[in-house]
Amino acid sequence: MTRINKAACIGGGVIGGGWIARFLLAGIDVDVFDPHPEAGRIVGEVIANAEKAYAMLTGAPLPPRGRLRFCKTLEEAVAGADWIQESVPERLDLKRGVLTQIDAAARPDALIGSSTSGLLPTDLQRDMKHPERLFVAHPYNPVYLLPLVEIVGGQKTSAATIKAAMDRLPPIGMKGVHIAKEIEAFVGDRLLEALWREALWLIHDDICTVETLDDVIRYSFGLRWAQMGLFQTYRIAGGEAGMRHFLAQFGPCLAWPWTKLTDVVDLDDALIEKIGRQSDEQAAGLSIRELERIRDENLVGILQALKGGDGGNGWGAGKLLKDFEQSLWAQGGGATTSFDPSKPLRLVETKVSPAWVDYNGHMTEHRYLQVFGDTSDALLRLIGVDFAYVAAGQSYYTVESHIRHLGEAKLGQAIHSTCQVLGVDEKRLHVFHTLYNTERGEALATAEHMLLHVDSKAGKATPAPAALFDKVKAIAEAHATLAAPEGVGRHVGQRR
Repeated sequence: MTRINKAACIGGGVIGGGWIARFLLAGIDVDVFDPHPEAGRIVGEVIANAEKAYAMLTGAPLPPRGRLRFCKTLEEAVAGADWIQESVPERLDLKRGVLTQIDAAARPDALIGSSTSGLLPTDLQRDMKHPERLFVAHPYNPVYLLPLVEIVGGQKTSAATIKAAMDRLPPIGMKGVHIAKEIEAFVGDRLLEALWREALWLIHDDICTVETLDDVIRYSFGLRWAQMGLFQTYRIAGGEAGMRHFLAQFGPCLAWPWTKLTDVVDLDDALIEKIGRQSDEQAAGLSIRELERIRDENLVGILQALKGGDGGNGWGAGKLLKDFEQSLWAQGGGATTSFDPSKPLRLVETKVSPAWVDYNGHMTEHRYLQVFGDTSDALLRLIGVDFAYVAAGQSYYTVESHIRHLGEAKLGQAIHSTCQVLGVDEKRLHVFHTLYNTERGEALATAEHMLLHVDSKAGKATPAPAALFDKVKAIAEAHATLAAPEGVGRHVGQRR
């Protein structure tokens, strides 16, 4: 799969900063040009939010963070970049001028994407010498969490450019959707515009408040849309007869005077003040940054929930996350990592996600097992049990576990786990994991596991190959000099 080696971002506002964070956390170096005097602070705050979100989003091994560099000129920023993302304010003359400047300075094979939310790529590429490489790459906020990118070509955009752009998105955890024909506002913003127009009329006519309208969305069809979108949701609503029945039953409603979609509401001072006042009341004193953090935590929980749907295969954006995590694990598999033999191996670093907590705000029991399982997986990758090894039909299976809960892991808390190899032979691997509160260094839980090396096709335990066994034996011999961890060999109900 083709990857982005170096990116340039022109504009570092809300959207530009989100692109920067997405690239950096995918291990891509990013050069930035933004003349705003506080661009560094703004981008830094976006990156900080993104890092917090990623820590909760996945336990997969992220690549080393890319290098961030602010440049004094646009030309300096785009030099050497193979993906250039323009995210300047939504004015045709400004964007056209910036894109033409990028086109003149970028290397010949660089892809040039515009974050415009509605301008036609044909209009944007008018003055470019190499218009075939310009396309719209329209993301959604926050770019570092929401994976969709609308890819739209103009009249002079080449098919090769569209394909190259689509191919480069999955490795950074994003999903490109190719919009077949250019149209103002593309697909997503056209749908949002229709809903927004109707919502403004409902507030204007005092049918409801902004909070009531938001409640209608978030407590009903918003939840359905997150997993199935519009048409599949309505297919289910049609019952066993499906979509055709739904269209036959509800199609006539389209002719009824239910909406004001063709009427433009007058955003006069009175309506603006009404919406502003109600929005302030709804926010209840929360700042924009606080609302962003709440939004990100909720999105993480939704994405993780969708990742586990469909019998474990994932659904919607959750399936994309699952596939992205598998690629991260595959990239991290089989790596040789040096370790200090005087200490247990520190293998997993993460944060307690909103999807991991119970009604008390504490991490649920099965999530402890998940983290300990991730710790075992990290050890196995270290000795060579990667995706290729498993796909070939061999692996280690956990056959016995004992977990002790010593403390409470709470929402948002940074945690990490260590592994001490207690013993190993050709078939068995005996390990002891400890989960810690990273900030305080306190042990929160321990897990003792016995694993067997198995031939999954034969369905029985088999000796591990010599190359693998030698690696884990070396770790076991180093750990043999360590003191036995407190709690090893305990059974349920045993008094301290």
